[in-house]
Amino acid sequence: MDGLLQDRVAIITGAGRPQGIGRATAQLFIAHGAKVVLCDLPAEDPGAAAEALGDSAIGIHCDVTSAADARTAAEAAMDKWGRLDVIVNNAGLTQRRKVAEVTEADYDLVTDVVLKGTLLMTQAVLPHLTRGAGAIVNVSSLSALQGGGIFGGPHYCAAKAGVLGLTRAMAREFGPEGIRANAIAPGLIMTDFSRRGPEADAGKIEAAKAYPLGRPGVALDIANAALYLGSDLSSYVTGVTLNVNGGSFIA
Repeated sequence: MDGLLQDRVAIITGAGRPQGIGRATAQLFIAHGAKVVLCDLPAEDPGAAAEALGDSAIGIHCDVTSAADARTAAEAAMDKWGRLDVIVNNAGLTQRRKVAEVTEADYDLVTDVVLKGTLLMTQAVLPHLTRGAGAIVNVSSLSALQGGGIFGGPHYCAAKAGVLGLTRAMAREFGPEGIRANAIAPGLIMTDFSRRGPEADAGKIEAAKAYPLGRPGVALDIANAALYLGSDLSSYVTGVTLNVNGGSFIA
């Protein structure tokens, strides 16, 4: 039986970290028949990540704040497999700050990666995305909806909220071409992005017992959501924010 993404090609940003959402998404997409381009900074070694996933993956050094790097990633997909069907804009970073502590440099760094990076990567892939079945999946955050409370400062919350607005604008603009744009808002997900050491992790796990589902999330929970939004299972879904938070925030 063919997978949900059989013979389709996806670009996934922020996909180098072994325990990250991007890597889990790449692995799941491959399991469902996709070819994937793993994009990340050189320090995260996307080449090694792709090698670990086999012949269905290639790794590209990509700074999502660079339009040239974004175009290189899109061209790599086209050169290797001749098509491009899905973009998962997952790359991000955060800082723990209060409003008065956010410097201009802090704001520029976080906003450039989270919001500008989502825009530049989408611009780069747009000419190549399959019309009639293309999918844009933008990873936002529960912090965008409730003003923090997971991790990250107010500039992170604002940038991730910007991703939600950008997603809706993309859905309106690209819908007539048969390209869908949706967002995921993860809650507390135990990845190497969110972990802060054994003691802090234990506190998070204990706190998550109060959630309706009684646990924090794992990277696969978000990968499953990306698979839904990137595949034909969501062929009549665009412009939505899919909250994946174990019931910790119910809107």
